[in-house]
Amino acid sequence: MADAAPVEVTVALDGADGCIAHARHRTSDFLARAESAPGRPVPVRTLELAQLVVSELVTNALKYAPGPVLLHLGAADGVLEIEVWDSDPALPLARPADAGRVGQHGLEIVLAVARDVEARREPVGKRITARLALPG
Repeated sequence: MADAAPVEVTVALDGADGCIAHARHRTSDFLARAESAPGRPVPVRTLELAQLVVSELVTNALKYAPGPVLLHLGAADGVLEIEVWDSDPALPLARPADAGRVGQHGLEIVLAVARDVEARREPVGKRITARLALPG
């Protein structure tokens, strides 16, 4: 797998109705394409986790940042990288687990299912990157 060429796509999201569903659909399409590359089988569980991470990160970006959102998906060397850029430079903070809290569990969920998560400021806005293992 280390010799496999990377597969990637970037999607601009404008926050219109259906935007999050569109991001999930593009993730599914992307993983189907990554699966067709030699040595990159994508189990259903990985697809479900990827769509969950995309949903949570895009939802947070649309909720807390003005303007467009960019979703970048990349697959190389056994790793699915999900990056979401938005225009707000404030980095997110994961709140402590609280079963009684309604809402605001998005980053907590992403941290629980991703191999690792990175948040960094960009010259404009911020980029959140979550990585999931791609079996195979």
